[in-house]
Amino acid sequence: MCIVLLDWQPASPTPLRVAANRDEFHARPAESARWRGDIFCGLDLTAGGTWLGIHRNGRFAVVTNYREPITGRQPGERSRGLLPFAFLEGEQTPEQFSHTLAAEQHHYGAFNVLVGTVTSDSAADSLWYLGNRDAPPQAVTPGIHGLCNGLLDEPWPKVQRAKQNLATAITAGGDLDQLLQVVNDHHQPADSELPDTGVGMDLERLVAPVFIQSETYGTRASSAVIMDREQGPQMQEQVWQPDGNAAGSPNQSFTVT
Repeated sequence: MCIVLLDWQPASPTPLRVAANRDEFHARPAESARWRGDIFCGLDLTAGGTWLGIHRNGRFAVVTNYREPITGRQPGERSRGLLPFAFLEGEQTPEQFSHTLAAEQHHYGAFNVLVGTVTSDSAADSLWYLGNRDAPPQAVTPGIHGLCNGLLDEPWPKVQRAKQNLATAITAGGDLDQLLQVVNDHHQPADSELPDTGVGMDLERLVAPVFIQSETYGTRASSAVIMDREQGPQMQEQVWQPDGNAAGSPNQSFTVT
């Protein structure tokens, strides 16, 4: 039940800023973000994939699941976490990758994916979105967007609130620390505001905040990404304990060579 907020400004010196939370069962093993060759990302030790990452060459990818009723879920024979790696390690443009994936999307459980490139040539900048639940490949329009476990910009309370907070953070400078604060938000929406996604009110209530906290399931890591045309890609990740306290200091891509 992850959430991704992004500001896409392809004509600017800083085309992409991202703030995101990875929500997962605390018992599922994972490694914190670090450089793995030319890719900076965390690693899911169960299926071998990742949820969000950057490449030194300016590639970016993130995946979320799509919330469906438990009785109707189709897990798929391939892990969704392999999708970010497939783009980050490849050479296809975001548009090409999205159309290739669209032809194979039935092999995966319900997902949303965002893939992009930022280079020194603004004409080559590109960000594409695809979801295998009625969201065909499409270029992301400039501006602030939110993606959770529905479709892009679906107006769930947490998405709307986080988009507003991202806009405020960008106005204040939008550095990595400020982006992390966007998704460190424990606000609980009223039950009357929550969507009905077929999972029951108890679960709807649990996953309603931007930052989810419980003993068994919740926000495991928060990530901030800045794709800057001059300074290159930057990423910072804060890992969280089940009690909501930070597990050590943030991992930073630009401190590793």
